[in-house]
Amino acid sequence: MSVKPIIQIKDLTRFYQMGETEVRALNGVTFDVLENEYIAIMGPSGSGKSTLMNMIGCLDTPTGGEYILNNNRVSQMDDAELAEVRNREIGFVFQTFNLLPRTTCLANVELPLIYAGIKASERRERAADVLTKVGLGDRLDHKPNELSGGQRQRVAIARALVNSPSILLADEPTGNLDTKTGDEIMLLFEELYKQGNTIILVTHENEIAEYSRRIVRLRDGVIESDEKVENPVLAVQ
Repeated sequence: MSVKPIIQIKDLTRFYQMGETEVRALNGVTFDVLENEYIAIMGPSGSGKSTLMNMIGCLDTPTGGEYILNNNRVSQMDDAELAEVRNREIGFVFQTFNLLPRTTCLANVELPLIYAGIKASERRERAADVLTKVGLGDRLDHKPNELSGGQRQRVAIARALVNSPSILLADEPTGNLDTKTGDEIMLLFEELYKQGNTIILVTHENEIAEYSRRIVRLRDGVIESDEKVENPVLAVQ
């Protein structure tokens, strides 16, 4: 049985006007992401990888081309429709964690469920469950400033997972962490991948990209290469 594409991107373009100059951030990008793939998107500064991440995350709309996410024709949606798809289909993990500092881990993880209209008792149960799964079952009532950097990123990952999204989109998830803590977070991503999650990792570090199963490299707004990772880190563990 063939695995269905969860993402279909065809001839995607994104042009910006900078004074007299037209900047072609994406200039005809085409690729699919299959269900339960683990992909790293790489490229130097100005390659278009951040723009592509914003497109995949429904944070921006293309100038041209097509983007289909889980059978939703995202490239033709308005802002309200994009917001709904973002909350339902995409779990974001950011380099800077983006946690609310004055609220508990539990309350931070509950946030997407509030936007989804889930009742309070179910929100608490689901948030506590996913925090336990990322190893923070004993930190539910702690606030971010009471946690280490690695623990904060685990809270952010729990928040990304709580809505059971179609894809987990991680932007430089180890960028603010020391090497040892970064390795622990990548081990968690490996576990999530093996549980069936689809993961798209945006990184400029080869060492981090090597945890994935496929690396898409961008340069000057186009795909330079799209290759399988021969010996992924942690794959045999």
